[in-house]
Amino acid sequence: MSQRKTIWFKVEEHETISDCIERMRAEGYMPAGRREEPLFEERDGKYVPIRQMIQLKGVLADSE
Repeated sequence: MSQRKTIWFKVEEHETISDCIERMRAEGYMPAGRREEPLFEERDGKYVPIRQMIQLKGVLADSE
């Protein structure tokens, strides 16, 4: 099976960024970027931010 050269890893709600990086490395990827966006929830007719969604860009470690 061929792996993609880049993939976005979502930092899960129960894990730290370090945990996500370790998971990336276990799959053969190195961190190469980061993006964040707020997650909103509707409460009483208004949208309020409840947390940040963080994704880390991984590049295949052996691709050069």
